[in-house]
Amino acid sequence: MKKTLSEMSLEELWQLFPVKLSPYNFSWKDWYLQEEKLIIKTAGQSSILRISHIGSTSVEGLISKPTIDILIEIPKNTDTEILTASLKSIGYIFESQPKNPPPCMMFMKGYTENGFAEKVFHLHIRYSGDWNEFYFRDYLKKYPQTAKQYGELKLKLKRLFEHNRDAYTKAKTDFILKYTALARAEFQDKYKPAE
Repeated sequence: MKKTLSEMSLEELWQLFPVKLSPYNFSWKDWYLQEEKLIIKTAGQSSILRISHIGSTSVEGLISKPTIDILIEIPKNTDTEILTASLKSIGYIFESQPKNPPPCMMFMKGYTENGFAEKVFHLHIRYSGDWNEFYFRDYLKKYPQTAKQYGELKLKLKRLFEHNRDAYTKAKTDFILKYTALARAEFQDKYKPAE
């Protein structure tokens, strides 16, 4: 009898869901837009302050894990139990992320007992803020040479950490922090929420 995802160890999950990189796919933008509509329809516009396509799939031409990362900013008075139930109703799996910014929530879709589905989504749920992901994304869009270097780094790290997603992510941190700092200096408070 096959184990369910919740019964698998981290090592088993990493074998089933290795770090996979794909050339840029123009469908990713459409997948994001379709999912954005579904999320807003399901969760309700009043539950969402801002919804954004982040991560490498949002940068045209960049090699990426074929996972659409979506950052959803919610009001502080949001009933997170209702939000969780609505996202589960459209196929998302909830994962508590105690190390992430409040409300420490993440949702995933496209993970099956047989591996990845065709479309994979990660929802990062946060309260309104001036998030680094926006700045890093915009910097890579503006500077294709930096995006190319980032793609090369990811290919190198995939070879080292194909079956250790945490190590793969950690090994990218210095690069991301360096260019996020440059982006913040250049773009100033572009994404700072209005008071």
